[in-house]
Amino acid sequence: MNHTIKFEPELLRRYDKAGPRYTSYPTAVQFHEGFGEEQYRSWAARSNAGDPAPPLSLYVHLPFCDTVCYYCACNKIVTKDHSRAAPYLQRLFREIALQGSLFDRSRPVNQLHWGGGTPTFISPEEMRALMDTLRAHFSLRSDDGGEYSIEIDPRTAGEPEMRLLRELGFNRVSLGVQDFDPQVQKAVNRVQTEQETVAVLDAARKHGFRSANIDLIYGLPHQSRESFGRTLDRIIAAAPERLSVFNYAHLPELFKPQRRIEAADLPTPAEKLDILQLTMDRLGAAGYVYIGMDHFARPDDELAVAQRSGTLYRNFQGYSTHADCDLVGLGISAIGKVGASYSQNVRGQEDYHALIDQDRLPVMRGVELSHDDLLRREVITRMICHFELEMDAIGRQYSVDFADYFAHELQELRSMENDGLLAVDQHVIRVLPAGKLLIRNICMVFDRYLRAQKQQRFSKVI
Repeated sequence: MNHTIKFEPELLRRYDKAGPRYTSYPTAVQFHEGFGEEQYRSWAARSNAGDPAPPLSLYVHLPFCDTVCYYCACNKIVTKDHSRAAPYLQRLFREIALQGSLFDRSRPVNQLHWGGGTPTFISPEEMRALMDTLRAHFSLRSDDGGEYSIEIDPRTAGEPEMRLLRELGFNRVSLGVQDFDPQVQKAVNRVQTEQETVAVLDAARKHGFRSANIDLIYGLPHQSRESFGRTLDRIIAAAPERLSVFNYAHLPELFKPQRRIEAADLPTPAEKLDILQLTMDRLGAAGYVYIGMDHFARPDDELAVAQRSGTLYRNFQGYSTHADCDLVGLGISAIGKVGASYSQNVRGQEDYHALIDQDRLPVMRGVELSHDDLLRREVITRMICHFELEMDAIGRQYSVDFADYFAHELQELRSMENDGLLAVDQHVIRVLPAGKLLIRNICMVFDRYLRAQKQQRFSKVI
């Protein structure tokens, strides 16, 4: 696969509009309350009856943080009282039992992810109890062959915690950093030293974690090309296997913590482009390949290997090497994908507790996918993961004449082709180096819902 990226500032400015990140299609905007527990149970039963039934992926949401990061848009509970986790975990354990009863134990859990919040907010004893409960109700792998990952705030974990997490079965770790610059850290209320981060990375390697990811954010207050360059140099020296470099979307009207960030302190759009270009250049020179959608990896990392082999997938946790799994979401606001459906749990802790106390699944909303949804999801997934689409193969898979079915979309792509973002022939749509940073724009052409509803709120693509 050609990993070359062509940075075209004028094209990036022209195409920099709001759009989905396509961790699902249809996106969560299309989820509705007509899909609830009854529909979820029905899809779980249909999935179980598959021949064969697919393996499982589990996502566990642990929403607690002891401090608030002002940029954060996650569903979280900010408290320094660690005892507040216990009542939530009691209900989470019950939900795990309820969910586990729906899925055949012959279905292995090939992927597991604890997200948040800050999963390491809970105590070592609570971590053990949570993993024991998951193993009691699902068939977690014991051969270390799954992709078992956890998000970590390096300020809350040291070598003892890393040793414990490896013992529990985790083999991948994702560390939040965002920026090492002291002024930026103070402005977003996340003061974290380089030494804390490197110590966790070193402990992960010592205890045999197979991959470490570091999250960075560009577009935060007081960032500049020079300051972010210093952070990049220090991160490259730490040599994580993967990097995620996200664009900060300033939406204070939607996310209350962001109201503490002064808009006047944010870098200008031109400065953000400079930071992005520097990031591409610096990481490319360090040997990282661009996977897509803010993600970079070393060429021998499993994400890069999966992309080269055509098996890369994208879900609510980002890029994944396990495309064939049903995803079971556990905890408040967790999203699942079972069969041809998506579902989401209630967002509030009180509602979650009340439903679990009634032995009910806490499904709040969801959507059942039509044949058109499945077809368009396949198109978008192939484009966003591999930058290439074999139209004839998609047509055969979904029993359509691709050129006829997507005549409007192919016409719309012509302007992008004229701008050098992609090339279209009779059989293949191929994203060119200038189009890779604008893959969201290309995918948006195939989004039927986006065309019908122009007022949806999404982050800018750049």
